[in-house]
Amino acid sequence: MPSEYAEVQVRPGIEGDLEALTSLYNHYVRETPITFDTAVFTPEERRPWLLSHLEDGPYLLKVAVDADSQEILGYATSSPYRVKPAYGTSVEVSVYLRPDAGGRGIGTLLYKALFEALAGEDLHRAYAGIAQPNEASTRLHERFGFRYVGTYREVGRKFGRYWDVAWYEKEL
Repeated sequence: MPSEYAEVQVRPGIEGDLEALTSLYNHYVRETPITFDTAVFTPEERRPWLLSHLEDGPYLLKVAVDADSQEILGYATSSPYRVKPAYGTSVEVSVYLRPDAGGRGIGTLLYKALFEALAGEDLHRAYAGIAQPNEASTRLHERFGFRYVGTYREVGRKFGRYWDVAWYEKEL
């Protein structure tokens, strides 16, 4: 494993991570169009999300932490793609990194751990929606074998403007 990864560990998310994960996500809510949530969350409002990502099963939460400080550097999830039963073998995946943690291979480590954990599940496809523009996310997904399938044009409005979302899929 490259030395740049030596200070990072990936593990399942736990309830004790709730405050740090909420704070990390709220950065993206407040500052970017990467998520289309427009109001920040309290940890208690975010608790059902965390609890819906169990340690086993198809809906997972993987957390990257600094090996020394145990501070959370980012996380990756697999979540239900849609609620209707026929979508049960599909998941939507995402990665969020602390703003100062980009460019260190942490997203790669998170997705590697996530996809390894999903390998034994009864899943057929993973989907990722990437608000545009987001070259770093596009490169990450393509590195993991996602292929572009289409763009929803101006599908979300945030910060007074409309944003496109490019959709990618990966066979599992």
